[in-house]
Amino acid sequence: MHTVVVGTSGVTASDVLAVARDGARIELSDEAARALAAAREIVDALAAKPEPVYGVSTGFGALASRHISPELRAQLQRNIVRSHAAGMGPRVEREVVRALMFLRLKTVCSGHTGVRPEVAQTMADILNAGITPVVHEYGSLGCSGDLAPLSHCALTLMGEGDAEGPDGVVRPAGELLAEHGIAPVELREKEGLALLNGTDGMLGMLVMALADLDSLYKSADITAALSMEALLGTDKVLAPELHAIRPHPGQGASAANMLAVLKGSQLTGHHQDDAPRVQDAYSVRCAPQVAGAGRDTMAHARLVAERELASAVDNPVVLPDGRVESNGNFHGAPVAYVLDFLAIAAADLGSIAERRTDRLLDKNRSHGLPPFLADDAGVDSGLMIAQYTQAALVSEMKRLAVPASADSIPSSAMQEDHVSMGWSAARKLRTAVDNLTRIIAVELYAATRGIELREGLAPAPASQAVIEAVRAAGVQGPGPDRFLAPDLAAADAFVRSGALVASVETVTGPLA
Repeated sequence: MHTVVVGTSGVTASDVLAVARDGARIELSDEAARALAAAREIVDALAAKPEPVYGVSTGFGALASRHISPELRAQLQRNIVRSHAAGMGPRVEREVVRALMFLRLKTVCSGHTGVRPEVAQTMADILNAGITPVVHEYGSLGCSGDLAPLSHCALTLMGEGDAEGPDGVVRPAGELLAEHGIAPVELREKEGLALLNGTDGMLGMLVMALADLDSLYKSADITAALSMEALLGTDKVLAPELHAIRPHPGQGASAANMLAVLKGSQLTGHHQDDAPRVQDAYSVRCAPQVAGAGRDTMAHARLVAERELASAVDNPVVLPDGRVESNGNFHGAPVAYVLDFLAIAAADLGSIAERRTDRLLDKNRSHGLPPFLADDAGVDSGLMIAQYTQAALVSEMKRLAVPASADSIPSSAMQEDHVSMGWSAARKLRTAVDNLTRIIAVELYAATRGIELREGLAPAPASQAVIEAVRAAGVQGPGPDRFLAPDLAAADAFVRSGALVASVETVTGPLA
């Protein structure tokens, strides 16, 4: 099994994906162990002094003015975990919780938190054992970190609350730890706070969304090319010299992908009744511009994610010179903004895909295709309601594009009076990514049927590879009306699995 070694300088996106989705094992480097021990010495020294230090010998948030006596400090750390584990609603996905815990461990290992080495090792042991704390949908405002979600994870570390075992059964965390020979942690000064105070949930969801969107943007380039073929559109608009004079990198990449898919097509440029078509509709002609803008948005979001993955987010932090200083690095604004921006771009990509689907189904705009791609229009409704489903998904995508980060709601007796709502931005982006997959699947379904209805003209070899692969996956071709939901589900699975991109790349080589 792949092993991810955590040091002091952060982790990569591929590390997060390996742990969250593939169950990779985690090891702590010797460098991390030394940094953890050195930072802990500083915290222990400050804890022994009479002067109050925030997070070490004081209360938290609006209660930071109270100096906590030594005999109550262990109780203080337990209490902050218990009281902050206040999430509600459905459980979040296992991969999200694993990413959340792993990214918190990444910051702990930086040597800036003052957590003992044995606490970090226990976090790694829990992940390696396949134990997943129960974390709920609601509870984070994306400031002071993803407090409630991280608190539920810390509760498991203490052997309290509920967690899911490697068998998928939810049981008391203490029982699961005991079964795997893991001793619960007795938290000491600063450790409870250090386990709760980070942007780890929203960052983990950003990393996973970027991985999913990378595949979906390639998929959207493919379905746009298939729709262009089915509509007898012209591929002249994809010429590299046209995109070179407006040098947005994403636009150029999308145009190149579409051109690669269409290479060798007999369908592009053949117009109904031999009448020349000067221009295709925007949804066809401007596909690279829209998808390309989304790709460039992803590039910016990826830069933010890389910076955050290299960060140590905690408050207060232990500095190399021995100071323990309060700060505002836990504020989720940098991550929240790009999460919202990605939801906007994804909604627009879904919207333009739906417009192409609608064009394929409208006999007045489809350049010779039968109404709704039906076998016997009137007796058969064809794909009419498949487009309704796609339209409903697009409408939902537009609602999900409303930015969460534009909102703020004060908390902690107005001490935390401006928050990022980054967790909420991340949760709605996950739904948006899920829906975008379905929208692309419907366009794939319509476009492949449209191509097959163009008798006498051969599609591009890459398009033919898609048609053969998607039919083998259980998505049926043209014919009389049938129960459509299973076909749509199979098309969704085909896109979601990466099989659409893979089928094209057998002909074109790797897409951009």
